[in-house]
Amino acid sequence: MESTLKEMRDGPSVLDMDPKSTVGGGVGDVYGEDCATEDQLVTPWTVSVASGYTLMRDPRHNKGLAFTEKERDAHYLRGLLPPVVISQEVQEKKLMHSIRQYDVPLHKYMAMMELEERNERLFYKLLIDNVEELLPVVYTPTVGEACQKYGSIFKRPQGVYISLKDKGKILEILKNWPERSIQVIVVTDGERILGLGDLGCQGMGIPVGKLALYTALGGVRPSTCLPITIDVGTNNEKLLNDEFYIGLRQRRATGQEYADFLHEFMTAVKQNYGEKVLVQFEDFANHNAFDLLAKYGTTHLVFNDDIQAGTGIAELIALEMSKQTKIPVEETRKNIWLVDSKGLIVSSRKESLQHFKKPWAHEHEPVSNLLDAVKAIKPTALIGTSGVGRQFTKEIIEALASFNKRPLIMALSNPTSQSECTAEEAYNWTEGRAIFSSGSPFDPVEYNGKLFIPGQANNAYIFPGLGFGLVMCGNTAPSTCRSGEACPKLHVHSQLPNLPVNYKRSHEAL
Repeated sequence: MESTLKEMRDGPSVLDMDPKSTVGGGVGDVYGEDCATEDQLVTPWTVSVASGYTLMRDPRHNKGLAFTEKERDAHYLRGLLPPVVISQEVQEKKLMHSIRQYDVPLHKYMAMMELEERNERLFYKLLIDNVEELLPVVYTPTVGEACQKYGSIFKRPQGVYISLKDKGKILEILKNWPERSIQVIVVTDGERILGLGDLGCQGMGIPVGKLALYTALGGVRPSTCLPITIDVGTNNEKLLNDEFYIGLRQRRATGQEYADFLHEFMTAVKQNYGEKVLVQFEDFANHNAFDLLAKYGTTHLVFNDDIQAGTGIAELIALEMSKQTKIPVEETRKNIWLVDSKGLIVSSRKESLQHFKKPWAHEHEPVSNLLDAVKAIKPTALIGTSGVGRQFTKEIIEALASFNKRPLIMALSNPTSQSECTAEEAYNWTEGRAIFSSGSPFDPVEYNGKLFIPGQANNAYIFPGLGFGLVMCGNTAPSTCRSGEACPKLHVHSQLPNLPVNYKRSHEAL
């Protein structure tokens, strides 16, 4: 290999040269991506040097018209590109202008995904420099529609697909992925995508979108991120009858078959990538999500921001109240009330409750609906994470506003169509007194001559940094730590003053 390169280049091979720059092409970077700048040669190599036409088809190293004159000669690109050299900044300006011409958010999403597939560096530059504008495009709410139509817009696989047909071969499949130094995996089985339900194999859009944010917001290298979809079938009849559906056309596997398949997957992940790889369970249905977290929380580096953001919010509020008041957490929990599909969670229901709800079952007469619960408890805050839209009705919000000067309303369910209420409704129904935050973004609202800018409290502001921190510290069991203790600013919403009573909806759908 070395002698061949020396003969071709009439000099030392890339293996002999300073990794910072190689005149003959190629960079010596452990990740194969980190040394690329406009003044530095970028040809990747493993056992051979990629150059010319092949290099331009490699999204991780392609720079498009930003290749300099020197790079075009070194990497055999002369004549394969127009003669002009355009900086990445000008490319960014051009692309943002193009994206802004689209009126349909899904078209913007498709344009961004196409960019990622041809020029990864430019994709992340756009996303990082224009995060406020592009976050709703590559993540919620647009990613929800993208998942619903994933079969129709699918062009190129962006992660690993593991189906029931691959039982017994999962380790082999993971080894087919070209990158070896994986640090973060986001995996879904597609059964509960956002608030949209069972989207089966088409749920891949969520791991792809989340990992883009791990890089753009958390600084995790894209080459160390791996999106995975576990395809165990779907119970969505519409998808099963859709000729463009890209997944298994069968009903979902359940019970022992499902458990054994997931166990093979988790074992293969640890075997192939080591015990420090972070696995984020994403959009699993509750009946599987809690079991998976409990089963692998002590053996793997795992977390689930869906279910841990449900009762997890309540627990963080209780912990912070305990910390600030020196009152035992068992007592501070009594100031937080949950409502599920059967009504207020109270002590008389304790025997029939799932284990994670039992700490929140307080002494109170049964209440069957949210409106009556609000009237009875008189909370200062209403926090929705049910995934079921339009649950904060006018009557409920007006009741909340009747005994609070500044009612706190957090409609956190995604996407926008599943939000418990809109920003406009929250401000109008409270006469502009609400402190409002939502999971998906809402436009500013004008009420009574004042302009209100809705806050956004999406977990996208948490999990990229949390993931990066876990990767950096090499932890092996995040569930044994309390995120608030590790980083107090992670639970800023639990530090709100004058919040003696909090109402929180559970993750159960009404």
